[in-house]
Amino acid sequence: MYTRTSDPTHIVQEAIDNAADEALGGFATRIDVTVHADASVTVDDDGRGIPVGPHPEEKVSTLEVVFTRLHAGGKFDKRDGRGAYAFSGGLHGVGVSVTNALSKRLEVEVKRDGKVHRIVFEHGDVAEKLKVVGTTGPRTTGTRARIYPDPKYFDAPAVSLADLTRLLRAKAVLLPGVKVNLHVEKGKKVETQTWTYPAGLTGYLEELAEGAEPVAPIFEGQTYYGKPGEGDTFAEGEGAAWAFAWYEEGRGEGESYVNLIPTAAGGTHEAGLRAGLFEAIKSFVDHHGLLPRGLRLQTEDVSAKLRYVLSARILDPQFQGQVKEKLTSRDALKLIAQIVKDPLEVWLNGHVEYGRKIAELAIAQAMTRQKSAQRVEKRKGSGVAVLPGKLTDCESDDAARRELFLVEGDSAGGSAKLARDKQYQAILPLRGKVLNTFEVDRDRLFANTEIHDIAVAIGVDPHDANAEPDLAGLRYAKIIVMADADVDGSHIKVLLLTLFFRHFPRLVERGHICVAHPPLYRIDVPAQGKRPARKVYALDDEEVEAMEDRLTKEGVRAGSWKVGRFKGLGEMNPEELWDTTMNPETRRVAAVRVAPAEAASAQRVFAKLMGKAEAASRREWMEEHGNKVEVDV
Repeated sequence: MYTRTSDPTHIVQEAIDNAADEALGGFATRIDVTVHADASVTVDDDGRGIPVGPHPEEKVSTLEVVFTRLHAGGKFDKRDGRGAYAFSGGLHGVGVSVTNALSKRLEVEVKRDGKVHRIVFEHGDVAEKLKVVGTTGPRTTGTRARIYPDPKYFDAPAVSLADLTRLLRAKAVLLPGVKVNLHVEKGKKVETQTWTYPAGLTGYLEELAEGAEPVAPIFEGQTYYGKPGEGDTFAEGEGAAWAFAWYEEGRGEGESYVNLIPTAAGGTHEAGLRAGLFEAIKSFVDHHGLLPRGLRLQTEDVSAKLRYVLSARILDPQFQGQVKEKLTSRDALKLIAQIVKDPLEVWLNGHVEYGRKIAELAIAQAMTRQKSAQRVEKRKGSGVAVLPGKLTDCESDDAARRELFLVEGDSAGGSAKLARDKQYQAILPLRGKVLNTFEVDRDRLFANTEIHDIAVAIGVDPHDANAEPDLAGLRYAKIIVMADADVDGSHIKVLLLTLFFRHFPRLVERGHICVAHPPLYRIDVPAQGKRPARKVYALDDEEVEAMEDRLTKEGVRAGSWKVGRFKGLGEMNPEELWDTTMNPETRRVAAVRVAPAEAASAQRVFAKLMGKAEAASRREWMEEHGNKVEVDV
């Protein structure tokens, strides 16, 4: 849940991120990472050093708390920038405590207050208590942690040098004036790499482009908001630095960061960058009358040949999952779009020749996309079954972007129809619970109206795991199961997943089947100082508890917020449903796949849970595991 298990690189990254946070706050000028021959890794910085005094609540040293408790970092009190880190990698609060938990040994030395302090952990517990082991100069401070990852938790015991190199190189780019070193022990020799980028993000983007020439000069800039009032609802210091350019060859790609944390899966800040660029270029195209008649420019046309480096600074970043690979903070989309659009629009109109080249690249991409959609339309033929009457289809012919939401009930279906992006999102409301199809013969499936409608809507016939069905008629790239976040909704999800697992296995195998995770709770947070009232959402009771803890740490008065529970999707207004469950940039939607090695195991589980003759084994399973279930009654 909290880390990647392919190798221990991510648990080392947590320690590097702490050092980077010190540098970002202006307290560290150096980060040294050493990969030892025994697969251990040392992270050393010259920051202030983790506090070693007693923690006000835990009654042990703050240093011990940081490495052994969840939600115990110094990153929570952010009001007016007074926290230890006004801008840091997030509020999950698991950080180096997970590093410690997944290490067989962890040695920490802290230089602070003229003394050298040392503490040692083994398998997450204190093995050597905190003690003073030496003295140092009064101005010499810093933290050194040597991490011995426990190989039983990872597929590979050693960190990935390629990933570590990319991470440290990016830290050097994003931290001007900070020297970043990587030392790798190879026998008796030590190989050292040092990174500095005097040209900043532009130099880094040129390196990523590998010598390719852009159609227009690289556009670099940065904007950070000043005191509240200057930047709408954004906090002081929030903003971004960026460098981007368009290239004729290759495809669009880039790197993004939030408070120096690499976000490999992108998120709302990247969506904001694309939105801001699209608005600026569309305005330029419209102003100069460049768009051919009948052609519609879309965001992906503008970003198809774009390469970029984006470093966002967000006060309260929210991520999808503890690995922090994708930013989900909704305000970040508006923030980045707003600060990028205006300077680019000014630059384009001041450099019309370059602006035309960029616009021509986007228009050519739009024409290619339109031709591709027309070719798909021709292959459909005229023998398609009549679509179900209750299906509210989308307008686009681009099957690669179309989505079908299977929605529980007409009420939720009505909200979904109002909330959706009618260009790409279709809605098929289902009446009642779908038939358990695990033991239903394929030739009798269409006797059930709901299953018949699903099959006709998606355009693929039922098939078994050994078949090679004709997927040319597949009408949607994603079929998304969207049910209430309660027990009944979970039952409907299981029944639909049984249908797809048993009778549409190729769709599961290719990642077309997805499950939406709508929130169960809404928290209404009152206005706080210059920050307006806002709504935050939580998936379950555990997230509510974590969110309340975060609000308390932010300084919101306990009890001033209201927690409301949604009775179902139909109770959400369209705007809420869009923001939380349907907007591709902010929703939680998980693709359902079965790993080939787990196929037999998955078959056994489905047989046990859905087979009619398995009542005895289900009862035995429930007696064994029933205590783990939180019953929602």
